Amino acid sequence: MATDPQRRPPTIDAAAAARWRRLAPADGSPWLHEEIGRRMEDRLQWIKAKPRHWADWAPLRGGLEAHELLARRYREAEAFVIEPEPALAAATSAALAAPWWSARRWQGGKLRFDGLPEEGVDLLWANMALHMAADPEALIAHWHRQVATDGFLMFSCFGPDTLRELRALHARLGWPAASHEFTDMHDWGDMLVHAGFAEPVMDMERIVLTWATPDAALAELRTLGRNLHPARFPALRGRAWQAALHKALPELAPAEGGEGRIALTFEIIYGHAFKPTPRVSLSAESAVSLREMREMLQRGRPSAH
Repeated sequence: MATDPQRRPPTIDAAAAARWRRLAPADGSPWLHEEIGRRMEDRLQWIKAKPRHWADWAPLRGGLEAHELLARRYREAEAFVIEPEPALAAATSAALAAPWWSARRWQGGKLRFDGLPEEGVDLLWANMALHMAADPEALIAHWHRQVATDGFLMFSCFGPDTLRELRALHARLGWPAASHEFTDMHDWGDMLVHAGFAEPVMDMERIVLTWATPDAALAELRTLGRNLHPARFPALRGRAWQAALHKALPELAPAEGGEGRIALTFEIIYGHAFKPTPRVSLSAESAVSLREMREMLQRGRPSAH
């Protein structure tokens, strides 16, 4: 599998991705992220495993309401929050803190922001983060280390058809790419297996959002992400370009049944995969962590009769 980010999607400028990760949402989690989190949480009804502990990856942007849905579903489980950006730790803690009068204080265990259990968590929840990662394979490998043996990862992200109308508009007008490229769900499945996960299950759906005005469309797009393409326009845009964009966006209204509203497609990919018992590959020299070695020894120990 190619590891050079210039040779496979996503085509992402790492410095721009880092700036985006440090930017706190202005008005809470984006509406679309919350809706996707709600749909992903509904999929948990088909998973029989009952986590003893679970962790939410970057919930400030991934979905505060989705976090509450998980907390209600797994009332008896220990809940952890992983905020990978130190600059957002305080904002995340404040957003998830329940006031003294809230019923949430009585709906389960205390929310933890400290380190995960040594053996990892039974469920790692990562809503709408993977498509903004400059090195998604490294991120998936990091998630694999945080999941306990027999636990599972559940995630969502944008797929290749996201913003296809806007990207076509930019191409037709001769402008640089409107967004970075998004990874196909089959490639995500390959990356999961490469990282050590097993039985990946992937599915997707398309959601079309509409807006009455260009200002409304652009305002919502700003909450969802940034154009991280290395070949994006390298400087600040002027008023003439902004006027041209506002003039062109109404062209994205469907010819029939769209009522003249600007419409953009978002491809949503959902995935989950389990972490099997670690195995040592047969090579001249192999490296395993102390935790993995302990788990392999415990699994191989005969039970007492």
